[in-house]
Amino acid sequence: MEDTDFKSILRLDSELNQIQDLDLLLERILLESRRVVHADAGSIYVKEVTEDKNGVVEKLAIKYAQNETLQKKLPPGQKMVYSIFSVLINEKSISGYCGLTRKTINVPDMYNIPPGAPYAFYDTFDKITGYKTTSTLTFPLVTADGRLLGVIQVINKTDEQGNVVPFSEEDEFLITHFAANAMIALQRASVTRAMILRMIKMSELRDPKETGTHVNRVAGYAVEIYDRWAYKNNIPDAERENFRDILRIGSMLHDVGKVAISDLILKKPARFTPEEFVIMQHHTLYGAGLFDDPHSPIDTIAREIALTHHENWDGTGYPGWVEVTDSAPIKTNEEGKPLGRKGEEIPLAGRIVAIADVFDALCSRRVYKEPWGEEDILAEMRKLAGSKFDPELIEIFLEILPNIKQTQSMYPEDS
Repeated sequence: MEDTDFKSILRLDSELNQIQDLDLLLERILLESRRVVHADAGSIYVKEVTEDKNGVVEKLAIKYAQNETLQKKLPPGQKMVYSIFSVLINEKSISGYCGLTRKTINVPDMYNIPPGAPYAFYDTFDKITGYKTTSTLTFPLVTADGRLLGVIQVINKTDEQGNVVPFSEEDEFLITHFAANAMIALQRASVTRAMILRMIKMSELRDPKETGTHVNRVAGYAVEIYDRWAYKNNIPDAERENFRDILRIGSMLHDVGKVAISDLILKKPARFTPEEFVIMQHHTLYGAGLFDDPHSPIDTIAREIALTHHENWDGTGYPGWVEVTDSAPIKTNEEGKPLGRKGEEIPLAGRIVAIADVFDALCSRRVYKEPWGEEDILAEMRKLAGSKFDPELIEIFLEILPNIKQTQSMYPEDS
């Protein structure tokens, strides 16, 4: 075992603790788990507890999957799309058995599992993709007080010549140390996520549309759009990683200012009158006002997004160039009314969240409308490019639609 392996884990300990968003941290932990033991692919699952007619059900829901071999077959900049599914925490699957026993499971050859093993291998993925899963190392993510947070499975260890080989005992030792360090970062990010969702829950008490699943979808779409934009604009990796982290958290808080809007308007089971709509527009200012004394990059981007996600590319949106504290105009037209922000005067995060928020609204049921069909939604998004939306970002949005749909399936409305 090389000293560089331990040095790498110590370096990762510091880097992981800089990531504040839970989802992005999970994605990074999976990536680094693979790197630590030279695995070609892998998946990370998160424990979920639900109830059905038979009582409490404990599952492992897949959050992220990575596959270097399949990724290389895609065009540059395109991200792999994978199936969203869950497995029961029981002895039938390897991941479920790992979650049940809290033990690391090292399988040298998935197609030759010993007959006495309680778990089985389901080769559906291999048949669909043509990828052969051979060696796997599956390990639990367990807190210091014994709570299971999830399971990681890394797949197909490769040697220096690129051959698939079994994972070793040294790999098990390394991954155990890595998992212990990653758990600290995971618990911290889980607390941050819980605090944000409590804020969203407050909004949901006022506005039934402002749900945890809605904000997670909007934030997920926003990161997908930004990732492709960053690739196309040659944004350095370090800058991209930092921005996507704060973007995801800030995006979740885009409508938090609705807590200050009257219930008579917010819960109205119909469209707003023009007068009511003017009042409703103030939620952008109320939301920005919550972050008007920024203490961190998250505060700054949350303020930007809350303030500008209803601005339009052509300058017809709201609230326009006004002071957050008292709505006093900063820039005015000939009539003395506030000018709208337009084009690149609107911060990138605001332009991205505008697309994500409208898309999710069109996909969702409201008291005054049914969900739109996909064809109609995409036609509307295309039509609004250059007027409501940044045309470059709409082009990107349409390019990554499979990834957008994948994010949508991760946070279904009835979850």
